[in-house]
Amino acid sequence: MSRPSDTHSIEQTHPASDCDIAYVGYRQSGQAIVEKRPGQERLTPERSLALVNHSPSGFEWGYGGSGPAQLALALLLDYTGDEAFALDHYQAFKTEVVSQLDCAGSAGRWRLTGAEIDAILHETPGEPAAPSI
Repeated sequence: MSRPSDTHSIEQTHPASDCDIAYVGYRQSGQAIVEKRPGQERLTPERSLALVNHSPSGFEWGYGGSGPAQLALALLLDYTGDEAFALDHYQAFKTEVVSQLDCAGSAGRWRLTGAEIDAILHETPGEPAAPSI
């Protein structure tokens, strides 16, 4: 994802302590669950649905559809707290990050840290975008 060029820079949207945040996704009884850690607070689509209704049935990942779009918007909205920034960047974040998330490993979950989100939002063109999962 190319570095944000608008006036809403990521530096303005969250405190430095947010680098300790991690989002973890997994499936439970076939349902996609995303937790914000520490604290195991469940991320829900409601706040992002109020901005754009891509997937009222919930989040998804691992491809480029409506469920991943809703997750990308929710992640950026939760992480930055900035609606305008999230709306401006969630489609690229979906394509470059959320569509690549996978639960196929031995742990059966993916993990995306605040530091990885920062790196993705600050990357320069031509650099790899996917986090190390």
